[in-house]
Amino acid sequence: MNTSGHAADDVRAPGLRLKPFRGIRYVPERVGSLAAVTSPPYDVVVRPDGLHHLESADPHNIVRLILPQAVTAGTRHRKAAVTLDRWLADGILAPDPEPALYVYEQRGDGILQRGLIGALELSTPAEGIVLPHEDVMPHVVEDRADLMRTTAANLEPLLLTYRSKGDGAGTVIDRAVEREPLLSTTTEDGFHHRLWSVTDPADLAAAATELGRHQALIADGHHRWATYLRLREEHTAPGPWNHGLVLLIDTARYPLRVRAIHRLLNRLPVADALAALGDSFRVTRVDGPLSAAQEVLAGATAEGNAFLLAGDGTFHLLDRPDPELLARTVRTDRPEAWRTLDATVLHSTLLDHVWRIPDAPEDISYIHDTEAAVAQAERRGGTAVLMHPVKEEVVRDLARQGVTMPRKSTSFGPKPATGLVLRSLALD
Repeated sequence: MNTSGHAADDVRAPGLRLKPFRGIRYVPERVGSLAAVTSPPYDVVVRPDGLHHLESADPHNIVRLILPQAVTAGTRHRKAAVTLDRWLADGILAPDPEPALYVYEQRGDGILQRGLIGALELSTPAEGIVLPHEDVMPHVVEDRADLMRTTAANLEPLLLTYRSKGDGAGTVIDRAVEREPLLSTTTEDGFHHRLWSVTDPADLAAAATELGRHQALIADGHHRWATYLRLREEHTAPGPWNHGLVLLIDTARYPLRVRAIHRLLNRLPVADALAALGDSFRVTRVDGPLSAAQEVLAGATAEGNAFLLAGDGTFHLLDRPDPELLARTVRTDRPEAWRTLDATVLHSTLLDHVWRIPDAPEDISYIHDTEAAVAQAERRGGTAVLMHPVKEEVVRDLARQGVTMPRKSTSFGPKPATGLVLRSLALD
């Protein structure tokens, strides 16, 4: 089975079915720059600072669609729909003339990544075509569903990985990048982005044949995939809701990086977190700077579960958890690889049992950027729990067994920039 991009078995038809669509893109002459209107995926935007930065970058930044600001959720989502309609009417955004698959390239930080963006036919995990590896939070799925339902659009592609044994899709990509791109821009993180359209019937057929042999792992976008499936259930007739916007990366050619996602405990000061530990973990104060503290965390994680607490101007390493406590708090009906995950121990033992933190967005925030997690913890008087990345082979093995990891356990990347190509369901 192809689950993480490092091991792949062919799957029976239909496999992956990626459909061309009429992409909606920014009209370069109508915006300050393409870089100024792009954004990271919605869940990577650090709020409020990163959100405000993007909003001020350009009045038409895509963040106004993926993270609209208003008092209530319903108002926010209607605002996004009105904004999208207005930008289309004003020529800020425009649909491409014909359906296409899009070759997308990112280059930077020593990485070259290329893949295909298209509308993928939806499937449930039981069908074994698109496999999740993380749990989702219902309130996030509900929010994304209402946004997609109200805008009738897929505003940003999910990141999926597969591992090819053939040359069909890869050859199509190689031919495309020899042509002039539809767009080329460099975002402020230093990454270069280019996009090409593929409309030739022979190329589309070659890509379809190759992808139809494979399954994929959701690398980034579990909540949006769950949202796609929920909206498909609401629209039982065949139509555009049977597909969702994705970026497919062949990691045999373009391996991804895996990073951690950190937790910010908004209402738990570091002093209270440490006091509640008792003898459940060994606690060691660690000297900064942050980079040095992270190296200590990496070394401790190699020997077992370990976490780094920050938020009071210092760092505290938590490691060597009490085995009896783990036995009492971690469920036993899962594989050993799942039971020993840092994310499992964090949620089952520390959050649920030791600290008794409610599983609610006002209590726990998930932040990809390490420095931002520490800064926000210090600003709010809370505790940042810094994590070490899980190994990709662990993700692969658990996905093969149909076992999902605790939500927000991994961050695969680089992630596609949001705003380069959108999908309107009204055009399908």
